[in-house]
Amino acid sequence: MLKLGTDRARELGTYIVENKATVRAAAKAFGISKSTVHTDVAVKLRDVDFALWQDVRDVLDVNKAQRHLRGGQATKEKYLHKRK
Repeated sequence: MLKLGTDRARELGTYIVENKATVRAAAKAFGISKSTVHTDVAVKLRDVDFALWQDVRDVLDVNKAQRHLRGGQATKEKYLHKRK
């Protein structure tokens, strides 16, 4: 069972850093909503473990910078599949 509060924030942060995971992937892995993951790692974690919060921010910033590339690739594959 996933712990509430600061323990969960630490677990989520560690998971994101170790796996270079997106918020969506972390939410799926822990069986919680993306909003909960975001709140835990963006708000709670900053107060609990600042160093881990910075590491999580670095991973999420990279994910955000690559988001448009992943979306573009998904759209390309969608239309290539429809043409066949």
